[in-house]
Amino acid sequence: MISSETAQRGRVRSLLARLEGPQTMGRGPAFWAVVVATVAAAATYPLMADAWTVGNAAYFLIWTFMAMGLGVVWGYTGALSFGQTAFFGLAGYAYGVITLNFGAAYGLTIVALVLAVAIGGLFALLIGYFMFYGRIQGVFIGIVTLSVTLVMETFMAQTAGPQWRIGEARLNGFNGMSGMPPLTLPWIDGDIVLYPGPSLYYLLLGLVVVCYLGLRIMLNSPFGNVLVAIRENPHRVGMLGYDVRLYQTLAFAIGGAFAGLSGALYTAWGQYITPSSMGLTSAALPIVWVAVGGRRDITATLTGTIVVLAGFQSLTIYGSQYALVVMGALLLVTVLVAPQGLIIGAMTLLGRIFKSSRS
Repeated sequence: MISSETAQRGRVRSLLARLEGPQTMGRGPAFWAVVVATVAAAATYPLMADAWTVGNAAYFLIWTFMAMGLGVVWGYTGALSFGQTAFFGLAGYAYGVITLNFGAAYGLTIVALVLAVAIGGLFALLIGYFMFYGRIQGVFIGIVTLSVTLVMETFMAQTAGPQWRIGEARLNGFNGMSGMPPLTLPWIDGDIVLYPGPSLYYLLLGLVVVCYLGLRIMLNSPFGNVLVAIRENPHRVGMLGYDVRLYQTLAFAIGGAFAGLSGALYTAWGQYITPSSMGLTSAALPIVWVAVGGRRDITATLTGTIVVLAGFQSLTIYGSQYALVVMGALLLVTVLVAPQGLIIGAMTLLGRIFKSSRS
């Protein structure tokens, strides 16, 4: 008879085996050595930079969650969504309302973070239910999600009057909500306040690693295989007995929860949130990040997002309009030259070179 400990070890080995699979690029000791070296380099970065620069790097990490969620929705399930910033903004405002009303003591900011992510995911679940069970497909998914985003931005922009408040939290219309506390961890010697700097950076780096590995496991599971099959041929998947709409709705909710995580962390990082975070430009930028990196692989999505964000930040020194023009041109080049994504193209080329050198 198999003991519970042996069964537990078997389940752990099964989960770890899913870190590599047909739905994600990269496998073997060489790939994981590069991953470990990258994480180690990222971990040592705060030792070589000032606190302001590290806080700015934390800002980059915040957006990676939204990008990974969009990768699941668009790249793996095949549903182009412009609604990620709606879930981002809703979760950001939720974090602000909760923390402004209940404060930051006793780890309440962590509770607010979890609740904000849940609110973003549940809202995405609701939108996804009406879309997919309403048989909305193709380009109309992008139209509906963009409409949801713009409606939310318009609504929040007109909440400037004193009557627009939830308890102690004023929504403040287009000026946005401010003054909410940053993430605060309860500790024996007193609370640890995670202002933009090394402490917040390390927390975000750990979250990125956990989410990345978790998504690799999920995408290489039977659930992930069904998502990819739906992307390729939803009618055939339905004929095999799977509820296509249920899988699409769940994937959409996962993407919304990841966008909500970005929104809540962004609000905690800057201690503000405005309706402009749900505008047309904000809705389009995640599409560029994911498309340039490669929407059909989570590693490419993550890598491409960080690279494009760093380039975008550098270009904004000369003016945000120039950065947006370059982002648009980059998207056009990607679509015409490397529709699978520049990072995926580079990874595929390196893989071929490595194989030819070994042979």
